[in-house]
Amino acid sequence: MAVAEAQLYAKVANKVKNRGTCSIVEHLLSMGFPVHTVQKALAATGQKTVEDATKWLHSHCNDPSLDDPIPQEYALYLCPSGPLHDKLQEFWRESKRQCAKNRAHEIFPHITLCDFFTCEDQKVEFLYEALKKVGDRFLNTFPPVPSLSLHSSTSYLGFFVSDSHANIMKEFAVAFASEASALADCHVKPCIKQLHLTLAHKFSPHHQKTLEQLARSINPGEGCQWIATLYSRDMRFVHYQTLRAVFQYKPQNIDELMLNAGDLIFVDRTQQSDVSEGWVIGTSHRTGCRGFLPENYTERANESDTWVKHREYTLIPSSRLLTQDESEPSAKLNGEVHNPVMMKSVTKMLAFQVSQNVTVRRGLLVMRHGERLDQVFGKSWFQQCLMADGKYQRVDLNFPTSLPKRKDGIKNYEYDPPLSYCGIFQSRLVGEALLEKEVAVSSIYSSPALRCIQTAHHVLQGLKLEKRIKIRLEPGLFEWTKWEASKIIPTFMTPKELTEAMYNIDTSYRCNIPVASLVPSESYEEYVSRCSAVIRQIVDAYTSEAGTILIVGHGSSLDSFTRPVVGLPPRDSSEFAQLVRKVPSLGMCFCEELKEENRWELINPPVKTLTHGANAAFNWRSGILDG
Repeated sequence: MAVAEAQLYAKVANKVKNRGTCSIVEHLLSMGFPVHTVQKALAATGQKTVEDATKWLHSHCNDPSLDDPIPQEYALYLCPSGPLHDKLQEFWRESKRQCAKNRAHEIFPHITLCDFFTCEDQKVEFLYEALKKVGDRFLNTFPPVPSLSLHSSTSYLGFFVSDSHANIMKEFAVAFASEASALADCHVKPCIKQLHLTLAHKFSPHHQKTLEQLARSINPGEGCQWIATLYSRDMRFVHYQTLRAVFQYKPQNIDELMLNAGDLIFVDRTQQSDVSEGWVIGTSHRTGCRGFLPENYTERANESDTWVKHREYTLIPSSRLLTQDESEPSAKLNGEVHNPVMMKSVTKMLAFQVSQNVTVRRGLLVMRHGERLDQVFGKSWFQQCLMADGKYQRVDLNFPTSLPKRKDGIKNYEYDPPLSYCGIFQSRLVGEALLEKEVAVSSIYSSPALRCIQTAHHVLQGLKLEKRIKIRLEPGLFEWTKWEASKIIPTFMTPKELTEAMYNIDTSYRCNIPVASLVPSESYEEYVSRCSAVIRQIVDAYTSEAGTILIVGHGSSLDSFTRPVVGLPPRDSSEFAQLVRKVPSLGMCFCEELKEENRWELINPPVKTLTHGANAAFNWRSGILDG
């Protein structure tokens, strides 16, 4: 290591002594990376893990700007969460669908506290310290219900924050700017003008009325928890357009850019005049390399897609901390009123911490299986795919390419059908969506029905967890047996057969309700009792483990497994039957544990339902030749 670099590292290491980043730096230096590139990699990835920084360094090995001393730009945003956030996201989607994309869609819903500022790579951790200090100071001052008023013009639509609430936010911004300047030696400019939450900006004037109607569906009095979040971006590409690669592209010439699906590309539209039609020249966000690429391999991305989230601080609304009875006295210290009970409760709360190690609530995600084969082709699907010699043949592209082997041959598929090919695709797509939303699945349980096991398997593939998490087969998760067409319990595939078919089954798991205990044509009361017992046993087995428990079951599962958890009584059987008919393939419900309140609540699922239209069979001969 060069002397200057060693001195620089020693100086920084002394200031960040006993912090996680220091050990990450040491680990990367031991791998032979220079200290200035290590600091650059950490700043570009949010200083989270060795793996992230190492991946960035290897990806940028050919980056011509790797050694350039160009710092990141940072901004502090106040982002809403909870019911208000959900309403804003719904507005984002609908406004884009009905009125096309406008400037507001480039970024997520937020209130700007501090505009973008630069900070040297080796001093970024002091920004985290500043955020934590200020967060601790302001954690019980933010209102539970934001005071927002809608304002509209021919080019802007958004909520203005009332003066009383805006003053608290401005004080927070000023305090952060002061701490960041003192600790990280950088110039931070807090926003002290009218604070606002933009809904639409620079849109076509004829869309104004529609946007206003959509905005009025947002109740600004919805409950909200504010999260102060520190983001960074590459200052070199601020005014560039961002594209996302839809397909992989392998360069044919030395001046072309390698593309992987999902890569983000920075493109300066002012530099495209000499480029061949259909091509653009851009810089890869993943590698830092620059080159030509076919534009039809890409789509428009959002500006914020390339931003890095560094740290966040969740500010508990003041009303949630008022646990003291009104009759209890408050202490007065140094001229300020202090509530000893409230202060004690504040000490106990761990939810409002800087998210280098964010507290993850326990979640329960209950999901229906994907499209099953008999759902598309009816009961005759079994006869359609059997050849004269009894072997399986794929008679339609929506049939799976093959079927797993069963000891009793193919006949047991009649009452235990597999997923269609679309069902496989649906399941993997949902898994990918859960991965994109960073849902931390810790365990997965499946009904013994093959369609559920296959759904679980392909969801795990989408999550990239198929080798790390084993599927636990729980017969107690099987659907209401009264609805079984055969009036008997189907013969399910054994764990051994499933393992031989390359499904990652947890063979050491001991189920709560064995298959032999399932009663054919059980009563509704028996079914409800079974569901309540098995879901409580599953949830209670993970009281000390964070993350999301994923249950893959049937249409009936969404209601029958969530109501016992959140403390609701069973529905009337006729109402239950009507509800189940409306549950689509991969429909889901999500429960979140509020541990401090010793209860669970139903909240919006992390991803939306997959919607698509029907595609009927087509006979070209009768339709074209004989028509």
